Amino acid sequence: MATPSERKGKRYPIITALAILAGFGIFLGGAGALWMKFISPHSFALMEERFGVIPVEGIISDSQEIVSELVRLRKDDGIKAVILRINSPGGAVGPAQEICAEIKKVAGSKPVVASLGTVAASGGYYIAAPARMIVANPGTITGSIGVLMQFVRVEDLLNKVGIQLEVLKAGEYKDMGSPHRRLTESEKQMIQDLMADVRMQFVEEVARGRNLSVEKVNGIADGRIFSGAKAKELGLVDRLGTLEDAVELAKELAGVKGEISLVYPKKPRLRLSDFIGTKLLRTIYRLIITESHPKISYLWMGLPGISLSESY
Repeated sequence: MATPSERKGKRYPIITALAILAGFGIFLGGAGALWMKFISPHSFALMEERFGVIPVEGIISDSQEIVSELVRLRKDDGIKAVILRINSPGGAVGPAQEICAEIKKVAGSKPVVASLGTVAASGGYYIAAPARMIVANPGTITGSIGVLMQFVRVEDLLNKVGIQLEVLKAGEYKDMGSPHRRLTESEKQMIQDLMADVRMQFVEEVARGRNLSVEKVNGIADGRIFSGAKAKELGLVDRLGTLEDAVELAKELAGVKGEISLVYPKKPRLRLSDFIGTKLLRTIYRLIITESHPKISYLWMGLPGISLSESY
């Protein structure tokens, strides 16, 4: 059996080895830091001086992904500014308002610049309004401040094929907007009142975000579209330029000099399960059932022939 002094002697080599390894690790860490600072000075800048870019493309029908990305960028202290790259004709009111609300939270802590691409109309412009600065191409299609609500009516078709639909309801307006019958005059007036309310929400958001009077915005909030150049004249856009110009403007606002790194959302990998099973069924249900239901929208309908996707 080893004596206490022998056991103590055996521990010393282990302690010594651990101390040598720790010292070697500290040396390597210090040498790496010095190399990054003096040999590659941009390395630290790239780690600290980063801008988040959020592409908003196509019709806005859901807010979850964009809002989640906005929350992530807002909480990341390494992100010095956020750039919204908008190529959208707008979409459903609820998702647009949720995105707009989160953009205002981000703008409270770091600069937000909106870069308008091919189209940033209706809801596409709505989410740009709270940005600190808006940059558009001279030929960008924007504006279309207004509200749209569409109904699909198949009453005549059902009559031709001999199909009748009987509805029992408790409440005079419970089946308002159903595709099997026309709207009554009182229902049309009720919907017009609703749309007027939601339209004024749009007007007030633009007036607040752009520091314009409600009266001025209200005067152009009839759904008309503008070029980027005309929008600048009206105060809806701050500068004319490209995405690169928006990046340079964000650098000015954030007080950042030199090169910066643009951080885009990670693109999810496509899996076989994305095309089969329950996800496919949900997609079909949304297209056939949900999308056919009437909804109130901040949407510009002039889409044919216009591509709203970009590669990053």
